[in-house]
Amino acid sequence: MQNQNQQQNLQNSTQMPPQQNEGGHSLFDTHEALGTVTGTLEHYLLYEQHIQDQELTTILQSHRTFISQLYNTLVETLKSGQDPSVPTQTYNMSLNNDVVYGMQPSAPKTPSQSVNEINDECVSSFMLGGLKSIATAFTTTALEATNPVLRRVFSDSIPNVIEMAYEVFLYQNKHQYYQVPQLKEQDMQALLNSYAPIPGTMPH
Repeated sequence: MQNQNQQQNLQNSTQMPPQQNEGGHSLFDTHEALGTVTGTLEHYLLYEQHIQDQELTTILQSHRTFISQLYNTLVETLKSGQDPSVPTQTYNMSLNNDVVYGMQPSAPKTPSQSVNEINDECVSSFMLGGLKSIATAFTTTALEATNPVLRRVFSDSIPNVIEMAYEVFLYQNKHQYYQVPQLKEQDMQALLNSYAPIPGTMPH
């Protein structure tokens, strides 16, 4: 009798209206992910006034427009549990994929002691940090989301966030804010050749 009562209290997701197709843990993750998006958008507002380089301003504004639409899509999907009126878009970065390798001498960094010291290097670093947080939150949420539509929106949005973060990395690298050291040729080759395919699994 007790098992029967317990089974009656359990509901399959197909028996529930789409907007109620949410578990508690999933809602907490979604709430945290949306909070991360909100925080990043608000930080972008603060950063813009400190930018000197027009290219960085253009990148920031492009990100803010895209992320704002993504935010609206997520909120609509969360509330309805159904396909949003504006589906997940595709972000295309403006920079090419050229990475500059090597280290240039530079003075040791210290934290800024005045708002006047906030420059393009600081702003681009803040932007990258916010995007990394969004990518992490979206991935965590998509792994265990109970609503399949909301899960798909989170999952499909991760490549866009990666693209935006990579765009900021490329911008930083181009201006030597994010320098990329390389290993000695011998060490690099040793690491590149340190794995081999499993025999017999390659397609014919």
